[in-house]
Formats: sequence, C-alpha cells, structure tokens
Amino acid sequence: MFDVALQSEPVAAWTALLPAILLGLTGLVLLGIDTLYPDETSNTLLAATSAAGSLLAFGVAAWFLVAGTGQEHTGGAISLFGDTMVVDGMSLFFTLIFTVVTAMVAVAAYDYLADHEYRAEFYSLVLFAATGMTLMSMANSLATIFISLELASLPSYALVAFLKKNRGSVESGLKYFLIGSVSSGVMLFGISLVYATTGSLILGDVASAIGEGTEMVGVLGVGVLMIAGGVAYKTASVPFHFWAPEAYEGAPAPISAFLSSASKAAGFAVGFRIFVEAFPLGAIPAGIDWVLAFQVLAVVTMTLGNFAAATQENVKRMLAYSSIGHAGYALIGLAALTAGGPNGDVLGASMAHLLVYGFMNTGAFLFIAMAEHWGVGRTFEDYNGLASVAPIAAVAMTVFMFSLAGLPPFGGFLSKYALFYSAIEAGFWWLAAVGAINSALSLFYYSRVVKAMWIEEPAADFEIANRPVGLYAAVLFAGLGTLLLLPGFGPVIETAQSVAAALF
Repeated sequence: MFDVALQSEPVAAWTALLPAILLGLTGLVLLGIDTLYPDETSNTLLAATSAAGSLLAFGVAAWFLVAGTGQEHTGGAISLFGDTMVVDGMSLFFTLIFTVVTAMVAVAAYDYLADHEYRAEFYSLVLFAATGMTLMSMANSLATIFISLELASLPSYALVAFLKKNRGSVESGLKYFLIGSVSSGVMLFGISLVYATTGSLILGDVASAIGEGTEMVGVLGVGVLMIAGGVAYKTASVPFHFWAPEAYEGAPAPISAFLSSASKAAGFAVGFRIFVEAFPLGAIPAGIDWVLAFQVLAVVTMTLGNFAAATQENVKRMLAYSSIGHAGYALIGLAALTAGGPNGDVLGASMAHLLVYGFMNTGAFLFIAMAEHWGVGRTFEDYNGLASVAPIAAVAMTVFMFSLAGLPPFGGFLSKYALFYSAIEAGFWWLAAVGAINSALSLFYYSRVVKAMWIEEPAADFEIANRPVGLYAAVLFAGLGTLLLLPGFGPVIETAQSVAAALF
C-alpha cells in the first residue's frame, strides 16, 4: 500500500529520496551541534549521531527494497524532477552499500579522531560524500550525474588531506584533487558531446535519439569514450588508477576504507546506469563498441592491480592495489553484456560482489586503522606476531584476507563464483578464466598478512596500551557481515539480479 502511494501521489513520491535526505540532514545536524557547542563538542555524540543517521538511512533503504519500492511489481521506477532522478531497485541496492560503509567508518572514527581537532567537520564531510554517492545511484540525467559526482568528490578531496600536519596526507589530497579535476573535466566534455549529438541529457531520451540514428557517429563515439574514462577514474580502473594508491596510503585509514568501498561502488552505480540505459546495445551504432572497451579495461585492471599488489611491502598500499584488482572483477558486469544475453544475471552478480566487497574491504582497511592506532608499522614484517596480542582482531583480518582472495567458506567466494559463472553463462568464459587466475594470484599477497600475524615471530615486543572500542566494533561488525553473507548470499544475489534485470 505504501508503494502504491508513492506511485500515485506526487507529494508522497518525494519520500522515495528519504535515504539521501537522511544522510544530508545528519551532516547538517553534525555541523549544528559543533556550532552550538564549539568548545564542548563530544566525540561520542558526533560518532553516535553519524552512525545513527547512516543506519537509519540503511534501514529505510532496506525497507523500500524489501517492500518493492520502484520495482516492476509495484509500478516501476519512481521518476522525480522531470525524470532527472529515479528511485528503483538498483539505486536502493547501492544505497545499502553506501550507508553501511558510512556507518562502519563513523564508528571506527570515534577512536581514530580521539586526539584530532575538527571532528565535526570530519563526520559531516563523510555524510555529505555519502549523500552525493546515494544521489549518484539515483541520477537519471547526465547533468544530475555530474552534479552528484562532484557532491561526492569535493568532500572526499578534503577528507584525504584531513591530516593537515602530515605531509603525506596533504600531498595525497592535492594529487587526488588535481587528477579528479582533470577527470571531471574530461567527463563533462564527453557529456557535452553526447548532448550535441542527441539533444538531451535524460538517459532514456539519449537512448531514443541514438536509436533514431545520428549523423555524428564519430562525435558520439568520442563522447562515449570520455564518459567511460570518467567512470574508469571513479572506479580506479586502469589506466586511470594511479591516484588510488597515493590517496589511500596518505589518507586517514577510515577514509581509505570509505573511498575504496563506497566511492568505488558509486562509480559502478553511475557506470551501470549510463551504459545500460543511455547507450543500449541494441541501439548503439556498430562503430561504438563500449563493451569491448570494458572488456579490455576489466582484463588489464584486474591483472595490473593484482601484480602490483603482489610486489608491495606496505600493507596499506597492497590493499590499495588490491582494490584496483577488484575493480577489474566488478567491470565484468559491463564487459560480459550482450544483446539478448543473460544481462540481468551478469550485472546483478557484479552488484552482489560490490556489496560483499563493501564489508570485507572496509574491514581490512579499518584493521589497518587499528594497527596505526596501536603504533604498529605499515609493512608486512611489522605485523609479525600481532595475533599473539590481538587474537580477535587478527581472526577478523584473516576472514577479510581469505574472503578478498575468494576462498571458501567466506562471502567473497560466493560473490566471485556468481560473477565468474554469470560471465561463462553469457559466453565470456575467457573473462572468467582471467578472473580466476588473478584470484589465485591474489592469494599470495593476502596470505602474507595472515602468515605474518599468526606464524612469524615478532621482531620486538608489542605494547598495546588500550583496546579501541569503536575500531573493534567496526572491524567485528564487518567480519560478521562477511561471514553472514555466506548463508545469506542467496537472497542477496536474487535481489541484485532481479533489480538489475529491470534495467534491460
């Protein structure tokens, strides 16, 4: 009944944006608290408010998704603001990823920011970035896509450079800003070329104009290529990946987790919607083969990311390159699409993998934040014997490492299996083969962390002064989520494939 109301009453349709509204309002409340009590702002209050707002948005998005809001059996997607925004199953699914990662980062930041200034600004910037990511998944116009992308990017630049007295953090923030600005300009120019050839920015209207034929196929092709470059930058795909290791290494560890999980998922949400809805395979001119472009990107990204990760001695940098490799796996969602093929299964499997990745990758980076909090070094050797003094945290990190590698019985195994199987089902067995080989390679460097913690003897005595409550809670929550996604993967993949199929 609620969903019927959303479809039939114009005013009630606004409530479909409630997850994004809650995130934005939480960010404003945080600034309000800091304004009213500038000298007495409680870190506990700020962290609790951030986590509560994120979890409330998560709950609303989950409720909408389960209730069928914006899905076919309740009347279809909910269009707002002249079709520039759309709320459907895919946008709600991605909202779950953004909100749960934001909640984990907010809880972890409670300990990480204990001795830092400008805590309210930190939490509010995270919430505003999450708001932009949520709007990215709902954007149905090339204009709103670009605006929401900038809303997500601008706070991210500041968050990477948050440690103002740390030269590495400031340098990483500057590089991230400069590369991001250039990439945004390239994507914007691509959008202008698409508008010049189709006369519209609404994704559905762009597809209709392309289907009717255009004389400027070359201009359209350049525009599509530039937009693909913008998506590749946002997802840290090769050859637009070089900002990621620098930004992730220099940023505060909770922000590294946030960018490598939530921001990456936002880039894929935009990529999936643009290329499936604006440039459908059945209508795009023969000379514009964006599927081939993503096939090349997928293979090169997963291969380079894994080989680069295998050569690292810094654990945080290894995870940064590992996240590039996982972007290659997720790109299979676009690289294995065919006209008339099982496209819903392929795209849905990629979405499900991004959800599992959100838990295991965020947890891994938050474990690094915990190690930084204890003063443990950043190399593999520095992690030697860590399990002897922090066994529970080490168990969680072991779960993350083996799940990222795709070993059973962890959530990452099923998500990779579904992704590779869907690629084979679509006729792209070679994509699955490359992915499987790269997964086998990744076991080498992931197992190095496990070996260091559990087998190697520590080079010196560890001195762990305290047990950070927030970091422990966030890491254990991520580990529990990674494990629970194994028995609960059936409903996850079914939901993802169902909402993905609605796009075709």
